[in-house]
Formats: sequence, structure tokens, C-alpha cells
Amino acid sequence: MLSDLTKIRNRKTGRFSSWDKSGRNADLWIVPAKSSVVLADIPGPAQITHIWMTQLNHYRECLLRITYDEGQFPSVLVPLGDFFCLGHGMVNSFQNALFSASTFFPYRFNKPCALNCYVPMPFAKRAVVELVNESDEVHRQYFYVDYETLETFPENMGYFHAEFRRTNPFSGWAPEIAVNVPQVDVVNAERTAWENNYVLLETKGSGHYIGCNLSVTNFTGNWWGEGDDMIWVDGYKWPPDLHGTGSEDYFNQAWGMQPNAFLRNGSSIFEGERGYQTSYVFHLENPVRFSKEIKATIEVGHANHLANEVSSVAYWYAEQPAPAVEVPPVTQRLAVRRD
Repeated sequence: MLSDLTKIRNRKTGRFSSWDKSGRNADLWIVPAKSSVVLADIPGPAQITHIWMTQLNHYRECLLRITYDEGQFPSVLVPLGDFFCLGHGMVNSFQNALFSASTFFPYRFNKPCALNCYVPMPFAKRAVVELVNESDEVHRQYFYVDYETLETFPENMGYFHAEFRRTNPFSGWAPEIAVNVPQVDVVNAERTAWENNYVLLETKGSGHYIGCNLSVTNFTGNWWGEGDDMIWVDGYKWPPDLHGTGSEDYFNQAWGMQPNAFLRNGSSIFEGERGYQTSYVFHLENPVRFSKEIKATIEVGHANHLANEVSSVAYWYAEQPAPAVEVPPVTQRLAVRRD
């Protein structure tokens, strides 16, 4: 990244933002309930270099939607907070290699927060960035979408994708039993694992998976982990191409999760083993490359025995724009509130 700062390029830098075109200080957009607005419509070849957003609330009710090259489907479709690695409609301050957030109201629901994304998002012809307000209220949004033009769009350049998934609760077969006890030390292998693990990403085409965030609302009162990650590349086989050793291990930690937010792994929300959790991992130096399809999964508790609420965002690049999965209706994706 820093080496590119020395290169003089024949590119144009541009920005779409919510600045008040009257010259006054009302530098925000008002998005009516049950409506959407186009934040940026950028001709290509170009790439989005930075997105900044700040708002008062609606982190699960609003969606970020990005469509490329006159496509009939979005390739990014994620609730606003979850896209920036903040699950549960909760805010917190953290920083990693791709995202950051800053707030005066840590571990609070629906409070003001600044959100930043530095993921490069190149495209050949056009990118349309939209905000979809699915709440029953007016939404107030400040934003920047920064971009730069590209001289060409090389054949091997990928399109950035992101999609959201959620189960509430996951259908664990013994949620009353804690992890790491003999009763749940059962076999989860082959087709059973393929068909029953929690799915982080399942898509077809050619590209590379660069990581995810995972949010857990812990209903069980015990450690929510011990689930192995299992990632299949270009179809089913046993064992999978990548097989991990535990939930915290997949997020590059050990002996549970710790309250830290490193560049490539950590927790943007950490309330201990029995609270709300959002953890992330980015495969920046070690992306998982696929040529036909990929299925990235993780167990929820060993052998999928736990029944917590689980949601996730997967991030990947694809050779061609592909559709993100549909997001659950707004009433089915709101945070589970302990109160």
C-alpha cells in the first residue's frame, strides 16, 4: 500500500457526498421510510477507494447495496452496521486493515457512530451505491464515497462482493450442554458437515474469498465457540480443502476470544463469552482462491450442537459480478435484545 503512494498515475480523484448544495450546514440526506437513495453513480473504469458514513441509528434496518456494470442484481447487499463489522445494531470503536469505527457510545444500540471502509472496489463500466431504508422512520445519513478513475480494467481484476446471512437461532441439537464435554464429542464429518454447518459464503464463479465477520448472541450462557471452519473449493470432497480446529482459531486467536481488534483479526464487539460478540478475520495475504465455486462454513459449537443467534458477512472478489444472497426481512434481522 505505501509503495503505491510514490507512483504518479494518470487518474482522476472524485467524491460523492451529502454536502449541503445550498451552501448552508445541513450536510446530510433525509431518506424517507421504506425508500432508497442513490449515494453515488460512478462511470468506469474506476474504483471506489473509501466510504465514510455516519448516522444516528438503523444499523440493521438500513442496507448498503452496490451494483456493478448495469447488472440486474446487487453484488454487495448487507445491513449498514454489519458491513462495517459491527453486528447486532450495536456501535463501538475499533480499527482493522479494511474498516474502522468511532463512537462516544461504546456497546450501545442505535447511537451515533462514524464508519469507514477502505476496501478497493474496482469496476469496468459503472458502480451504483445505494442506501435502502427499510425502517418505519425517516433516516438521516451523512456520507462520502471516494473514487478514482482507472486507465483500463485488466482482465484479471476482480469485483468486490459482500453478503449477509443469519440464523435465529441456529438449530443446535443439544444447546443445553456446554462445549468440551464428552456428551457432545461426536463425529461431524463428510456430507453431514457439508449439509449442516453454518454457511458463511456459498457462491459460484472464479475469485478469492478474503474473510468475514461473525456475530453471535449467546443464548446458552457458555462459551459459544469450538466450531471448526470447513471451506470447500470447487465442489464437495472429504476432507475439505481447508479444515480448521475451532472458532477462535479461525479468527486467529486461541483459548477463547480476547478483547482486541488487530489489523487482520479480532473482535469489534466483545462482551466476553456470555455476551454479544462480533469477530472478524481477513485473508489478505492468504486469500482462498476458487475457479468454479466455494462453500465456506463453520460449526456452531462442536458438531453444531449450540443454538445461538448467528449472523455473518462474507467478503470476496469475483471475476464477474455475482448476486449477493437476499437479506432477511427487516423484522427477521433485528438484534436480539436481552432486555
